Amino acid sequence: MKINEIHTPAIVLNLDYMEHNLQKYARIAAAYGKEIWPMVKTHKSTELAALQKTYGSTGFLCGTLDEAEALCTAGIENIMYAYPAATAVSIDRIIALAQKCNFIVRLDGTAAAEAIHAKAEAAGVIINYTIIIDSGLHRFGVKPDMAAVLAKELQKYKNLRCKGISTHPGHVYGARTHEDIAAYCADEAQSIAIAAAAMREAGYSLEIISSGATPTFEGTIADANISIYHPGNYIFNDGIQLSTRTATEDECALYILASVISHPAAEYFICDAGSKCLGLDQGAHGNTSIVGYGVVKGHPELTLEGLSEEVGKLHVRGTTDIRVGDKICIIPNHSCSSANLTSYFVGIRGDMVDHLIPVDIRGNSTKKNIR
Repeated sequence: MKINEIHTPAIVLNLDYMEHNLQKYARIAAAYGKEIWPMVKTHKSTELAALQKTYGSTGFLCGTLDEAEALCTAGIENIMYAYPAATAVSIDRIIALAQKCNFIVRLDGTAAAEAIHAKAEAAGVIINYTIIIDSGLHRFGVKPDMAAVLAKELQKYKNLRCKGISTHPGHVYGARTHEDIAAYCADEAQSIAIAAAAMREAGYSLEIISSGATPTFEGTIADANISIYHPGNYIFNDGIQLSTRTATEDECALYILASVISHPAAEYFICDAGSKCLGLDQGAHGNTSIVGYGVVKGHPELTLEGLSEEVGKLHVRGTTDIRVGDKICIIPNHSCSSANLTSYFVGIRGDMVDHLIPVDIRGNSTKKNIR
């Protein structure tokens, strides 16, 4: 099937662009002797995780326990969960994971640690963890100079084993220009350096020092402390990465194929892709550099200025050659959100459909536990 025969709207994945991205990041990491453990929440696909492993990824970071369990079932050994676990059902799941793979949870306080330890002790299981460092996002984590203090507090939990420290410089998504990114890279590197020095001075060995976000990857890849990087969005890229020149248009592998279905006024058209394909993300953490709800490839005169659930409003500035019935390609502002809104990607090469790629770890795990 040719691309122009695909029923719209469709979430399309250019396999050549995607493989270029995987090769690029793997090549850079290898040149500096670093490991990539990608964040799986970007694509939520076991097929794409397997492809990342083929391109050199030695572990994975997960945003949900569903993702961790799916990767474990698929035979992945090194799996890190990005957040603390605090409820009984979640802790039972991480104990089961720890019995099957090299599972690592992240902690930033004693409350979750105490709950995890109680169940781990009862089960006779050791749970590995890293301490979360706040490098500027101010979400999870301890201040860098408090890392060793928390490590000491956690020593009393004998069934928890400290493997090192981790951070996520997610505040970089507030960057408005490419030049802004350097300051966020400095935050990341300095925070890790302070925390690592404090931990080592207190006598802790750091098997893992992990960090990362797609925009800061190249800026911190030479860091003397960080050994494992967690880019997520890099596999697809998107309008946010375009806005800071972290990626080029030809490195944006995921896009929405839509059809122009109406021309109700001279200044705008309507397409058949809305918020249920594109999401409503206009830039995370205060980014105001994003204009509209996506980038229409090849049509700088068009701004996707409004979304309903199933349709989008394209505002025309100047003149355009698009007509009702034409197909357009829209790079979403945030590809991770779009990926989570479909059950499969339409994988393409050139102008032909190659195969469908299931988004098979998108659902909520509650379903399998209800009888």
